[in-house]
Parts: sequence; structure tokens; C-alpha cells
Amino acid sequence: MIVLYSGNVQGVGFRYTAKTVATGFEVTGVIRNLPDGRVELIAEGRHAELADFRIAILDAGLAGFISDEQVTWLPAKNEFRGFEIVR
Repeated sequence: MIVLYSGNVQGVGFRYTAKTVATGFEVTGVIRNLPDGRVELIAEGRHAELADFRIAILDAGLAGFISDEQVTWLPAKNEFRGFEIVR
């Protein structure tokens, strides 16, 4: 799953909150700031787990910072170990 978040999503602890939320789910992946002001989340796991993870990110107080959320579902590549913030 790839999610691109737009809005006031950089400089507000978005990536750190998402990483903390990830610890409660069986997901792996990365989250990073993009040069255009968006945040990109790439996560792998079971579809239902990823869907719940995405909702939990919103419920963790981040929904108010997001003006748009573009979600793309792709087959997993099994390329991640854990969940990390990428700079």
C-alpha cells in the first residue's frame, strides 16, 4: 500500500506518530517527507491489517493535518524489515 498525504503534514510530527502507530500492527514499511510537501507512506502486510493501520493513523490525531490522501494498492515486494522513518 502506498499512501500520499497532502496538507499540513510536514513539521508536525506526522512521521513519528505514524511510526508509533505502526508498532501496534503487523506491517512493515517506510514513511518519508517528499520535496513537494507531501508525506509518502509505503507499507506491506495483510490487506485488512493495512486498512486498519491507515485508519489508526487518522485516529491518532493526524486527520486534521491531512487535506488529501491518495491510496494505491500494489502487490507486496517483501522488501522491508520493520517500519522506519526515511529522511
